[in-house]
Amino acid sequence: MVLIAGYISLRPFKEKSVYLFAIAALSIFLVGIPTLFIVTQFVIQIHPWFNPNFLIPLGGMIFANSMNSISLSGERFDNENNLSIDERINTAFKASLIPITNSLFAVGLVSLPGTMTGMILSGVSPIIAVKYQIMVMCMIFGSTGISSAIFLSFMKARETSKN
Repeated sequence: MVLIAGYISLRPFKEKSVYLFAIAALSIFLVGIPTLFIVTQFVIQIHPWFNPNFLIPLGGMIFANSMNSISLSGERFDNENNLSIDERINTAFKASLIPITNSLFAVGLVSLPGTMTGMILSGVSPIIAVKYQIMVMCMIFGSTGISSAIFLSFMKARETSKN
């Protein structure tokens, strides 16, 4: 999942390279695996730890959202050539967080996300469904922000070594 997410995240880049693929996949991996571990072992406390009923959907959410965040940050970083490196990083980072920030503001007011809706339709208490949805949104927000920050750190190092 991580390798495919790393590959797909490079889609908006003008120049694609093995280095870009490596830093995209590494950024997703370095954030996604610890996040998945924390959520499954300390928040939900699943047993056994490798239960695919939890690992696959949660991992998919983490990796897919990190992939989108890296795509957005990379696209913005590539297209802001007229700015200094620090301004490019800041602009790209802010752009990468727009979709998840909008989702956070809209949860429960504009949209009822899948986790919450599915749980409510299956008969679970709405309070428990809301708690799970909050956990999912925090998990996604944290992983997308940190993976974008790591990716942009690598991009900054790459740009400064070129010059």
